[in-house]
Amino acid sequence: MTTPRFFGMFTAILLLGGPACADVLVGVGAPLTGPNAAMGAQIKRGAEAAANAVNAEGGINGEKIELVFGDDVSDPKQGISVANKFVADGVKIVVGHYNSGVSIPASEVYAENGVLQVTPASTNPKYTERGLWNTFRTCGRDDQQGKVAGAYIAEHFKDARIAIVNDKTPYGQGLADETKKALNARGITVVLNEGVHTGDKDFSALISKVKEAGITVFYWGGVHTEAGLIMRQLADQGLKVQFISGAAIVSNELASIAGDAVVGTLNTFGPDPRNNPQNKQLIEKFRADGFEPEAFTLYAYGALQAIAAAANAVKTNDPELIGKSLKESGPFETVLGDLAFDEKGDPKFPGYVMYEWKKDADGKIGYFQQ
Repeated sequence: MTTPRFFGMFTAILLLGGPACADVLVGVGAPLTGPNAAMGAQIKRGAEAAANAVNAEGGINGEKIELVFGDDVSDPKQGISVANKFVADGVKIVVGHYNSGVSIPASEVYAENGVLQVTPASTNPKYTERGLWNTFRTCGRDDQQGKVAGAYIAEHFKDARIAIVNDKTPYGQGLADETKKALNARGITVVLNEGVHTGDKDFSALISKVKEAGITVFYWGGVHTEAGLIMRQLADQGLKVQFISGAAIVSNELASIAGDAVVGTLNTFGPDPRNNPQNKQLIEKFRADGFEPEAFTLYAYGALQAIAAAANAVKTNDPELIGKSLKESGPFETVLGDLAFDEKGDPKFPGYVMYEWKKDADGKIGYFQQ
């Protein structure tokens, strides 16, 4: 029989000796090294800034966010390794990944292990079309992006001879296919439809085909690294074509690869959150720290904001309940605007617009919304 004195001591131990509030582990999966490290840096810096801001406001249900980083090098196998490492480390929430070809297989690991995933950058429709409970994104989809690109080409380049080239990845080929589908739906036939490999450096064979076919519009489904090389090599051959692409070329690193050949390039992307006056102080802080918060930076920031708001709304850090809250408790106030998600986990906000790469008054090359 427990004596009253022992019972009192036992109660005190339960009250005073229990575990302190634990941190909320959030994994950030991205290509932190390799050819797409510039994009990985955007996701990393966006997530870091958002975690600091959320923690300053009390964290997620009173617990501080602790970020855990995983370098997937834009490789699907490495992405699965990162996902398994996150699971082993006790991560239950992930912001990432960048490449659709990484996010799709990684999401299956996360789903099986009770991990919520919000990608700021993976646009392949398949990511949210499989009925998984855990897949969300703050960016748009390639079927949306392809329709915008197809409509733009049809309207502005009526007599064009069009080439569509992709890098044979789930993102690049998916985007190229959606753009081709949108053009075909308008009765426009593509003259050249080709695929190359990521990591290729010499595109002379492709450029010979472009020249022979008399191409005037070159649509690229792929990332900025190969895009920059293709632009430069087209210019070196004296070929003047209208280069058009999607969201994955949106890095100022593109200009350093392509040089002046990038001027005049068009690409689709979502409305730039840097232009939102409410983000002025945040943008200035990034710049004061020597980092330009372009492209997916604020999409990663908004992802973590939405996760924290959804968790606080239902007063739990349970990943499945947070996922349910993301779909039911919004819209959430974020740097991307009022953000809500549909039943698939896709965001409900304005879709893609067209940007043009050009020189500003100081001669610096950048991309500007049309």
